[in-house]
Amino acid sequence: MSESALFDLELGVLLEAVYRRYHYDFRQYAVSSLRRRVRQAMGRFDCPRVADLQHRLLHEPDLFAQAMQYFTVQVSEMFRDPDYFRVLREQVVPVLRTYPSSKIWVAGCSTGEEVWSLAILLHEEGLLDRTLIYATDINPEALAAAEAGVYDISRMAQFSRSYHLAGGRASLSDYYSTAYNGALFDRRLKRQVVFADHSLATDNVFSEVHLVSCRNVLIYFNRGLQDRAVGLFSEALVHRGFLGLGSKESLQFGAHAGSFESCAREQRLYRKLA
Repeated sequence: MSESALFDLELGVLLEAVYRRYHYDFRQYAVSSLRRRVRQAMGRFDCPRVADLQHRLLHEPDLFAQAMQYFTVQVSEMFRDPDYFRVLREQVVPVLRTYPSSKIWVAGCSTGEEVWSLAILLHEEGLLDRTLIYATDINPEALAAAEAGVYDISRMAQFSRSYHLAGGRASLSDYYSTAYNGALFDRRLKRQVVFADHSLATDNVFSEVHLVSCRNVLIYFNRGLQDRAVGLFSEALVHRGFLGLGSKESLQFGAHAGSFESCAREQRLYRKLA
């Protein structure tokens, strides 16, 4: 057996062990991405072999909590892909206005940049007070960071540029205060946000929603898990509800492609057909 094949075999055993010990299911994540991230974790925790990493993770729960950053990808920006947020203003917001109240699910919210971006957008459109946002992720540290809403001040210039390109109507600095090289976003923006643990691999639908935004998450899943996740989104969405994906993601070849129509192809915005 080749070294790469042996590594993949050990990787599969590790993922099965993590699932049985901690009930986090990474078994259907894209193998190429997992290989890279597990090797990074092996280096970080001084484990020459996958088996060594497995032993430590199973016997040291505190270490597993640290290792979650390697199993889940926490990369996000405020108003990332500004055209996506612009099309939300132009196509989704007018539909949300027709409801007395609405719900939005940000699945795989990571450290919360998209959640705060949506809250700002809804505030500017006069919809925040009658919209409930569910922000979910499987990483407890990421969820805590998302709820805290504190980001490095060095990131604000790029966030501000994206905010204006996304159709922002004020100055992004109106929404945060600064101290000790950090930017703290206005607590009032999260009054309609519920932060919660949820796994697209193992959990089920928890609410009926009008928009699901799950961006740059499916690219880390294999086809079976992608289909499971999109099935959850379809089940959660109201009739003619919206689904937003990342710029490199598509429903085109998935099991649920026939359940949606594209309403902004380049921005990966879809609408449920039934």
